[in-house]
Amino acid sequence: MELTAKDATPHSLRLIDEAADTEFIDALGHRVREARARRGMSRKALALNSDVSERYLAQVENGETNPSIIVLRHVAHALGISLMELLEPQQDSPEYRLIHRFLEQLSPNRLEEALLRLMRDFGKEDASRRKRIALVGLRGAGKSTLGRALANDLSLPFVELNSAIEAEAGMSLNEIFMLYGQPGFRRLERRCLENFVAQHESAVITVGGGIVSEAETFNLLLMNCLTVWVKATPEEHMSRVVAQGDFRPMEGNAEAMEDMRRILVAREPLYSKADFTLDTTGCPPEECLKKLRQAVTLTPEAP
Repeated sequence: MELTAKDATPHSLRLIDEAADTEFIDALGHRVREARARRGMSRKALALNSDVSERYLAQVENGETNPSIIVLRHVAHALGISLMELLEPQQDSPEYRLIHRFLEQLSPNRLEEALLRLMRDFGKEDASRRKRIALVGLRGAGKSTLGRALANDLSLPFVELNSAIEAEAGMSLNEIFMLYGQPGFRRLERRCLENFVAQHESAVITVGGGIVSEAETFNLLLMNCLTVWVKATPEEHMSRVVAQGDFRPMEGNAEAMEDMRRILVAREPLYSKADFTLDTTGCPPEECLKKLRQAVTLTPEAP
């Protein structure tokens, strides 16, 4: 039944407002839950970093409570998004809703495939993206050595994102983690990557192996850079780190190699999103550099 202005009593209007409020709170909880999932954060981690109890966060995500603006501000900050993005996302066009309904029907694997295609087909022009070359992968794969050599070979600036983060913060990575935790480090990482994209039209950059765990930051890298996964076997990763004089991975940890294997297995689907994969296992540096240059200077095929 259609409700006209003549029929709208204060009681009926109150029912309409209450229904709208309930819908808003449900949608808000969904946005919190979705933002947390995108970042791979557990509810416990979000509770710790937002100073909001895990039980109350569960109520917020399930639409069972009306959180204060201060609580939402803390949650948004911990998630690394703006308060307005949490409250009123500007995505209400019919086209967006249609796309959203279509994407909801896809399996997780197909959804990732759709995201990559959207980023590469409707993001930056491919010719522009290919001018920024990003090397990703775990420590010990040879990213820094190859990155510097490639930048020198192509006469391009060379940037190590972790060094840029330290310069931005004015302290070492260990100090950043001690003072601000992983969420603080990830926010700095995102900011420094955005600065790199804005300041360098052409360059070579190496990034930390954990950047893939922050979906939005990794997608920013994929959309703006030609990415290469520099990989090796767990044994070679470990031997190279030790050869550099860093014995910390082995100290007091008999399971270090098994941990390395688990990390590689868990991250392989994420690293595989890179444009190219370069396996440096048993490969001399000169041969690796030759393969890398061939990959990044390859002219893309016409559609």
